Amino acid sequence: MVVDDHRKIRDPLAVYLRRHGFDVRTAPDAAAMHMLLRHERFDVIVLDVMLPDGDGFDLCRQIHAEHDSLVILLTALGESEERVRGLELGADDYVVKPFDPRELVARIQSVLRRRSRTLAQGAAMPPVAVEEIPAQPPVRRYGFAGWVFDVDLGRLTRPSGAPVALSEVECRLLLALLQHPNTVLSRERLLDLTEGERSGEPAFDRTIDRQVSRLRLKLSDDARQSELLRTVWGNGYRLVADVKVLA
Repeated sequence: MVVDDHRKIRDPLAVYLRRHGFDVRTAPDAAAMHMLLRHERFDVIVLDVMLPDGDGFDLCRQIHAEHDSLVILLTALGESEERVRGLELGADDYVVKPFDPRELVARIQSVLRRRSRTLAQGAAMPPVAVEEIPAQPPVRRYGFAGWVFDVDLGRLTRPSGAPVALSEVECRLLLALLQHPNTVLSRERLLDLTEGERSGEPAFDRTIDRQVSRLRLKLSDDARQSELLRTVWGNGYRLVADVKVLA
């Protein structure tokens, strides 16, 4: 879905995306977007941050909380703070206006590839005869300081039992930290762990500190646990917790 209140951007972009094989719906505002979301599922939502009836950042957060759509924000040139804010709120990527539609196609294909790899992680298994199919294996989960992270579901649960919405980037970042607890991980190492197997796709080095900051905020359940994810100045970041693999 392409959500933009400017018809001269929205309609030609939809035509261009259809020529590249995408099934596209368009919405001129937040109300129309919500109407479409009530009736259809969308893999990707290209969302303008400036809509007449809604703030794109709030809408991005709402989409991730209520739907499984990926979100690519359209932001204005020079508004770097807005782009950072969007990533902190869980946007999967952003494109700066004015943009080449070829770039947007590449961004869409990139986030879709990352989503496909995430869904396929741990799912591949050799074919077996029907009578040999084993019981469904338990979802891989990590427990740390009262928190629980379901890897395959991409779901984080607070010690209180309340769920915490995570973006795909945050899921990869948290998994890397959980696999290396109480270990200082440099920015370069975190990039290797979260993006290394995605050669050819844009890395997130320009915002790695922002991503760590937003994940730290989500891990701050209360004052006692505000230091779960610590900055080791000049070296990187460390998850300070005993991590257990749960059944």
